[in-house]
This record gives sequence, C-alpha cells and structure tokens, in this order.
Amino acid sequence: MDKFIKWQKNSLPKSSNMNCISILSKEEVTVARKFHESFPEYTMTPLVNLKHLSKKLGLGGIFLKDESYRFGLNAFKVLGGSFAMGKYMAKRLNMDIDHLGYHEFTSPEMKEKIGEITFYTATDGNHGRGVAWTANRLGQKSVVYMPKGSSNFRLEAIRKEGAEASITNMNYDDAVRLAASEAEKNNGLIVQDTAWEGYEEIPTWIMQGYGTMALEASEQLRGYGIEKPTHVFVQAGVGSLAGGVQGVVENLYGPGVKTVIVEANLADCLYRSAVAGDGKPLAVGGDMQTIMAGLACGEANIISWEILRNYSDTFVSCPDWVAARGMRVLGNPLKGDHQVISGESGAVTTGLLYELMINPEYKKLKEELELDENSRVLLFSTEGDTDPIKYREIVWYGGYDEK
Repeated sequence: MDKFIKWQKNSLPKSSNMNCISILSKEEVTVARKFHESFPEYTMTPLVNLKHLSKKLGLGGIFLKDESYRFGLNAFKVLGGSFAMGKYMAKRLNMDIDHLGYHEFTSPEMKEKIGEITFYTATDGNHGRGVAWTANRLGQKSVVYMPKGSSNFRLEAIRKEGAEASITNMNYDDAVRLAASEAEKNNGLIVQDTAWEGYEEIPTWIMQGYGTMALEASEQLRGYGIEKPTHVFVQAGVGSLAGGVQGVVENLYGPGVKTVIVEANLADCLYRSAVAGDGKPLAVGGDMQTIMAGLACGEANIISWEILRNYSDTFVSCPDWVAARGMRVLGNPLKGDHQVISGESGAVTTGLLYELMINPEYKKLKEELELDENSRVLLFSTEGDTDPIKYREIVWYGGYDEK
C-alpha cells in the first residue's frame, strides 16, 4: 500500500458552466440555515482557535469547525439530509421551504397533508443516522443500507433513531444502487448525497444543507477578526461536502482563497480525476477498506465535480496514517488549545496540514500552497468519535501508524 501523501495542482480544463456555484449562493444557503435553526436541537457548532498549534507550525492561524456537537449526532451529515427531506416535503405540499420548518412539518394538520413517506439511503454511518434522525423527528420512516465492513456501533446508532438498517455485502457505491432500487420498488424516496444522471435535485439540496456549516464558520471567523481565510482544507468522499464548501467559499470571498480537497488514498476518485486531466470524473472500485469510512466512496457527485474542477486549487490523496496523526494532534492538544475529539474522516485535514508544516518530504506542496506565517487556515472536523472503539484503538494504542 502506498504510504505517501500525493497531490495534484488543479490544471483541469474549466467547464463551460462557471455559474455552477450559483446553487450555493449566500441567499440559497441562508434558506437551509433557517430551516436547520427551526429544530429545537439547533445550536451553532464551535469554531476552535488552535492558536498554540498554529504558532508551533509557523502559521498565522488554524481555525477548526467542530461538528461533533451537531444536533447531538456527533457529525455534520444531518445538515444535508435534513434539508433535502424538508425541501421534498415542501414540494409535496406545493409550498416554499422559506415558510416551513420543524414546527410546521410536525403539526397534525401538515402531517395529514404530507402523508407517510419512507426515506431510503446508503451510508457508512453518519449520513444514514442523520436521515434516520430527521425522519424520526418529522414522523416519517427510513430504511438504511450500509456497505460491508461498516461499524456495528454505527449500525446500532442508526437503529436507535428508528430506522430499519442493515449491513450489506456490497461496497458503498453498490449499496447506493441498492437503496435507489428499493426506494423505486416501494414508492419511497432515495436521499443520497451523491448525484448521477437523472438524480440531481436532492443532491443539490443536500449540498445546500452542508452550506450551513460553512456559513456559520464565516461568521465565527469574523468574531476572531478574520474577514477571509487564506486556505480552506476540506475532505471529500463523493465530493458533496467539498463542493458545498467550495461553492460557499467562492460566493462569499471570491478568488484568492486556496482550497485543498483531501481524500483517502483507497477512494481518491477526485485526485485521480485531477491527475487524468481531461475534466471527466474517474471512478474507483473495490472494497475501499480505509479507516476513513466516511470518505470510502469511489464515484464522484457529478454536480460537485463541476464545482471542484472549476474552482479548487489542489487535490490531495492521503493514506490512513495521516488521519490517525490528525486524531492524535487534536485529541492531545498543546497547553492552552481546546481539545477536539475528531474521528477518522474528521481529522484527516488536520493530519495533512500538520505533515505539510513539519515534514520536509512535503516541502514542495507546502511552498506551492504558500503556507506560512501569514496563512489563516480553516478546517472542518466533520465527525467526533462515531466509532468509539476504533477511536481508542487509534488514539490510545497507536493503531494505523505510518510505520
């Protein structure tokens, strides 16, 4: 297995649709945020200022959005699924989501008009739990399929939210196809955070839902006196989160922010697409058994790919040890910095940034990205310890070291 970090600067041909980021305008994303704020469980997740770590690494600032506090679900994913489900229910009512939220959707009169819906999805854990939680909160049903090798702890967490859930003998992308097939067969709705030809509306809504996180972060940065980050590192599976963040960043700040798209090396379809250089998304097959389960996706969201190829700066492919490094750095902070419990998929961007700043093997990428004492870097810890046993194996016992 390749143990080295690999990268590719974005030299892809731009598509004819440079307006692809319009779906993630501040106005569109604000609608999603308003919907999320309608839930009693809503609070803005913390943006942690890792000032001692940034000083040690020679950076001007590291600001990390800690999504382990999101709706009590320990991960950001609920933002996308919940908004898409709300948009679908509003459409079913022939109403605008602007005028609907948790209290309206759960009123007896509205529930009678909407009727019964079963939401289907495939997941490694976090997205499915978010869909199950939202369906349960809104009085609907959910069915969740997980790829082989999925965590039993995450399976049970989904079931506790009221879903019918099971682990399949398929990889992630085949589990998505199964969920789509079952939804069609049973007159349900597939809620998936990836897009393919003919299935684009709901993934667009999901990306807009993820925008809540980026919008919150921009406001919190201003609270630290930062009007604009110089760099944004964001992880990617199918690329929906990465595309959502990239679109919001471009709409809020315009050109000049370097965005780094970070993948697991066993599921690095975006990186490989960037290396190929023809503008077409490539797929990665096989089991993709990385510890970064949330990033173990081999086929790109075609909507997000359009955004990333047009606007992102660099694509990076990371082995598992990079995520493990990030988990340890965040879980064992320098004195004065806030501790962040970050899971495998949540910590890979921190691990990457750390390596770029301390490891001379990656000096070239550090210089290409112009990471120095003037850099103000925004990171997203997208999950907490969603599998506590795996978390302790890595952080306590040293699992997945590069050696």
